[in-house]
Amino acid sequence: MIQTIRKAWGVPELRKKIIFTILILLIFRLGNAIPVPYVNTALLQNYLNNMSTTVLGLYNVMSGGAFAEATVFALGVQPYINSSIIIQLLTIAIPALERLARDGGEAGKKKIASITRYATVAIALLQGFGYYMLMRNYGILEQSGVWQAIVIIVSFVAGSSFVMWLGEQVNEFGIGNGISIILFAGIVSRVPTMIQQGGAYIAQKGGAGWLHMILLVIGILLLFMLIVHVSAAERRIPVQYAKRQVGRKMYGGQASTLPMKVNMSGVLPVIFAQSIASLPATIAAFLPRPAEGSFGASFLNAIDTKSVLYLIFYFLMIIGFSYFYATIQFNPVEISNNLKRQGGFIPGFRPGKPTSDFIAKVLGKITLFGAIYLGIVAIAPLIVGKALGNNALAIGGTSVIIVVGVALETVQALESQMLMRQYKGFLE
Repeated sequence: MIQTIRKAWGVPELRKKIIFTILILLIFRLGNAIPVPYVNTALLQNYLNNMSTTVLGLYNVMSGGAFAEATVFALGVQPYINSSIIIQLLTIAIPALERLARDGGEAGKKKIASITRYATVAIALLQGFGYYMLMRNYGILEQSGVWQAIVIIVSFVAGSSFVMWLGEQVNEFGIGNGISIILFAGIVSRVPTMIQQGGAYIAQKGGAGWLHMILLVIGILLLFMLIVHVSAAERRIPVQYAKRQVGRKMYGGQASTLPMKVNMSGVLPVIFAQSIASLPATIAAFLPRPAEGSFGASFLNAIDTKSVLYLIFYFLMIIGFSYFYATIQFNPVEISNNLKRQGGFIPGFRPGKPTSDFIAKVLGKITLFGAIYLGIVAIAPLIVGKALGNNALAIGGTSVIIVVGVALETVQALESQMLMRQYKGFLE
């Protein structure tokens, strides 16, 4: 990765893009330091520290800690991510949107992007209102009233919209993957806080704390290696193209492959599964705590994010969402029809339904492996955090997958741009 960035820095065009991206990230970090008025941030941080294993804790990590400080960028990229996922699902469910995405060309893509922007503002408005009501109900606001509510909610919505705009600027003038890079910057910005928490843990545990931290660092490095290996892994199905004669020339006959990534759904199954699996604990956190020994207290302990039942449910949800996203992104029937139209076939299988059935079978196998991999990466920090008594590791798996995935995508984008520049220079 460092070598690729060094090579890209030597190219004047890419150097300008890298500098522009760094300036955008500086603006993003500056916005994370501007607090929204009328909020007692000390009370808010204490409250969210107790909610670190809920959906609110996930939002705080995704925003780089801005959610716990009620800054202008507190909502971060979450509204845009949610709206993108919703529009993607609606594109499959609504025929008009499906035709627009499939046959609309560049104009169709711009139309869908515009719809996604409007959906982002709507979701930010709902989340901003819910965030305000949360702070008001728990006495976190220094002043409350209609004017204060308007200022706080509008600040959150404007901040989220501005973050979306920053991501689009990185896509257009920077190195690409704008929203992903902003999400990456937010998560990485919490590294100093994590180091500080590790130091406090060592001071509390002494020699045992040092041993735990060393084992934890080794585990994180091994996790990095696993994520890098699986992210690049793919199953390649051999494809043969039939020969055909046009005039006096013979076309086709070459062999190719159909690549299928092992983890084609990325981190989305983990994010969705964690949001749903931790929803009961999040709702319970807003309700009065039942008396110890009662049925309500036993039920809360059973659905708590540190319980065995939660780990099992979380793991199964990741597998379910992995299959769901795999079927959305990779349609065996469509792939089979495309191969048939292009004169291609998979050796040993007739074109049409036999080919689509074989592709679906392979898709099911590699999706299962990818889903188990995501589940292990997601629950491993939970198990370690439970063993060490450190809740800060509860969403570490999600963060590691995002950080490594975005880093790999950025490196690939830089390599693609350098390769394209070499081709342009050769053609000129």
